[in-house]
Amino acid sequence: MTGREDVTLLLTAVSAGDRKAVDALLSVVYDELRRRAASLMRSERGDHTLQPTALVHEAFLQLVQIERIDWQGRAHFFAVASQMMRRILVDHARTRLADKRGAGVTRVPLDNALGLSVERDPDVLALDDALQELAALNPRHAEIVSMRFFGGLSVEEVAAVLGVPKRTLEAEWSLIKAWLRRALTEA
Repeated sequence: MTGREDVTLLLTAVSAGDRKAVDALLSVVYDELRRRAASLMRSERGDHTLQPTALVHEAFLQLVQIERIDWQGRAHFFAVASQMMRRILVDHARTRLADKRGAGVTRVPLDNALGLSVERDPDVLALDDALQELAALNPRHAEIVSMRFFGGLSVEEVAAVLGVPKRTLEAEWSLIKAWLRRALTEA
């Protein structure tokens, strides 16, 4: 049995209320979640109070508490985890911003490996604002950005989650990157 099959079986058990499966699931997905969280946190300021391990634990606890979700496998789990980590980082940034009355905005540069390069690094809140605007225009495109940027999912994994051909997703990703470049440079 592969790791992908393990995750799918464990997600099914978690959805059925098996509390032992929660611990087993964490042990199977922890390293990947930690890697993704560390990647997100690498671009955070040095004195950031939220660490990758805390981000993973907070996201995982929220994920396993979701009721009535029909997990469709490993990619779906990591897509939802991506969105959860994004929400946690945005909430953390908003709280910090409110605490500091505008000072010390958390900065998260877009990953050049995803082909998104802008003249200045957008912060978490600017990216969240852009994603909200994109979601109003095209919810699926906002979901793709969340899975690719925050979740670190590959084009193939996102295509699997959405149930679309890889070539279709590649074409959409090109359009999305152009839209984001424009939105973030104008922000």
